[in-house]
Amino acid sequence: MEIRTAQPLTAPVAPVPTTLETAAIVGRVSPPRRDIPGTALRVFPTAMSGKHFGTTVSDTAVGEILDAFTALGGNMIDTADAYGDGRSEQLIGEWLHRRGNRDRVVIATKVGKSREHPGLSASAITSAVDASLRRLGTDRVELLYLHIDDTEVPFEETLLTVDELIRRGKVLTFGMSDHTGHRLLAARVACGLLGVAPMTALQNEYSLMHRASYEGGLARVAAQQGLAVMPRFPLAGGYLTGAYRSRADVAASPAATYIAPHLGRRGRRVVAALERVAAEHETALAAVALAWLLSRDGVVAPVVSVRTADQLFDVMAAPDVRLTRHQLASLDRASA
Repeated sequence: MEIRTAQPLTAPVAPVPTTLETAAIVGRVSPPRRDIPGTALRVFPTAMSGKHFGTTVSDTAVGEILDAFTALGGNMIDTADAYGDGRSEQLIGEWLHRRGNRDRVVIATKVGKSREHPGLSASAITSAVDASLRRLGTDRVELLYLHIDDTEVPFEETLLTVDELIRRGKVLTFGMSDHTGHRLLAARVACGLLGVAPMTALQNEYSLMHRASYEGGLARVAAQQGLAVMPRFPLAGGYLTGAYRSRADVAASPAATYIAPHLGRRGRRVVAALERVAAEHETALAAVALAWLLSRDGVVAPVVSVRTADQLFDVMAAPDVRLTRHQLASLDRASA
């Protein structure tokens, strides 16, 4: 008599691979890194934002995100002394220490908005940078942004202080955030007159949903000055992922106040255009939205926020998406 071994009623469920495991299995050829003009810095075309590290992104998730980001080719991490009252910098510093990869990572941070060292006076900048370096556990940051436009402090004082930090090796280069085109021009003139290090980067809001403030004047000034443009909110708070189609969807988002205004006719038109192009490339809407940004003159690396490591695949695929002129034109029309 043949004896058969009883078979399980259901096949065992294989464990779901992690982001890092999937990256190791799939493999990829990283796209060429882009230059920050006037420096020796070369960065992956997507930067990782630490804005929510230590607040809505848990300490454990921060490590997972940064591990996956670097495994997928990323090398630029963007933070600020005001993010989580310094907690973002601290978590990034702890991760750098654990991984021992400081020399392979480009760190950008910002000063001017923290409660402890507000403003852009000489004393505030110097103290803020020293505090950031302590939290990050490093002796320098590659890129320092002026997080606000502090009109109460003369540009000369601010620029001379930043130049001194560059001379002392605590900062490699600097940029501006949330400044008007007029103020960028004034800063460039002041740098020339003072003979100090010029700015090399600009971080302002720019996306398919938020074009006018950048394209209306900042783009021309940035091009004239050869600045590396690092758009923030490049996915319009998550709206351009296609995840938010109704007010009920938006209500569940931490960025509800920011996303809600995008639910109108123009927003629906942009998402529809993204869906068509994404289908043609068999990729995610987020990848197409970022690819559109990467096609714009001067844009080096959009600064993207994610809340889990698995969300990285869509955004890290953006540099591999080559949009045709027809596709770019359709996105331009939809977002006009």
